[in-house]
Amino acid sequence: MTEERPTRRDILKPVQLLGLAFGAALFAGVITLISMGFFQQRGDAMNAIVVALVIAGVSFIAVLVIVSLLLLAVDPSKVAEPVDKPVLLPDEDDDADAAGDTKADGKA
Repeated sequence: MTEERPTRRDILKPVQLLGLAFGAALFAGVITLISMGFFQQRGDAMNAIVVALVIAGVSFIAVLVIVSLLLLAVDPSKVAEPVDKPVLLPDEDDDADAAGDTKADGKA
């Protein structure tokens, strides 16, 4: 039972990326409308709509750029490899090389 691992393209397709950005923009726009009192029938409804559209547009672009840059940071060849240790720790063979170098220098 060998299961094929999904590729990076399968994990997050461009349509899903746009959907995530649109969802974040919609959320930011609705929260802005609520916080500016749009649904309370006050007189400045047009101002609230303009500010909500600006906030929604900025958040759409920001989420789209940030998630795209995060996807570019992943090395496609390493996506298929399983990760069994914390990512920020150095490799074990690097530790062995560093320990061997200090013993060869006579500092250890």
